[in-house]
Amino acid sequence: MSSKELARLGAATVYEASGRCGLVDAEFKQLVPRSRACGPARTVRCGQDDNLMVHAAMTRLQPGEVLVLTMPEPRPVALLGDLLLTQAAARGAVAVLVDAAIRDAEELSEMTVPVWARWIRSRGAAKDVVGELDVPVVVGGCTINPGDLVVLDADGVTVVEAAREEEVLAASLEREAKERVKRAKLEAGALSWHLDGLDARV
Repeated sequence: MSSKELARLGAATVYEASGRCGLVDAEFKQLVPRSRACGPARTVRCGQDDNLMVHAAMTRLQPGEVLVLTMPEPRPVALLGDLLLTQAAARGAVAVLVDAAIRDAEELSEMTVPVWARWIRSRGAAKDVVGELDVPVVVGGCTINPGDLVVLDADGVTVVEAAREEEVLAASLEREAKERVKRAKLEAGALSWHLDGLDARV
C-alpha cells in the first residue's frame, strides 16, 4: 500500500518530505509518458558493457519490485530490450531503472512495465562477465540498497531507505496536505512572497 501511495505522491514530494534525501542526481528518459511507479529495489551490478546478470536477475525478480540495472561506469550500451522487458513484466516488475542504455524504444514505450533509462542506443551488450545481484549500487550519486523503495515519475528518481518507509510516507502525506491548503490560498490571490515570509528576507 505504501508503495502505491509513494508513487502517487511522486519523486519530488517524497524527496522534499524525506529531508531532501535520496535524490538520484542524473537525467533519465521516461519511456512511457506520465508513468509513475514505486517498489522495492532488485539491484543488479553488471560487468562493464555486459548484461549477463540482467538475465540472471530474472530468476530472482519478484512481483512489485523495481529492477535497477547498473554497470561499474554508466555508458550508452543497451542492457535491456523488449525480450528482457517481456520477462520482467511476466515476473511482475513494476518498473525498470537502467543506468545505461535501452533499445527497442518504441516497443518498450508500449509495454506494461515503464522504463527509465539514461540513453537509447542500438549498441548491444556482451554476455560474458559475471557481475553481482542484490548488492548496494550507486546511481546518480545515490546508494540504492536491495529493498530500498525507488520512486519514479516525470521529475526523476528518489530513493527511500527501507527503514524510513513509514516515516517518509507520513511526512509526504503531511506535505501534500499543507500544499493543498496553500494552493487554495494562492488560487484566492495570495502570494508565496508573503505566505512563506520571503518578503522579510529582502
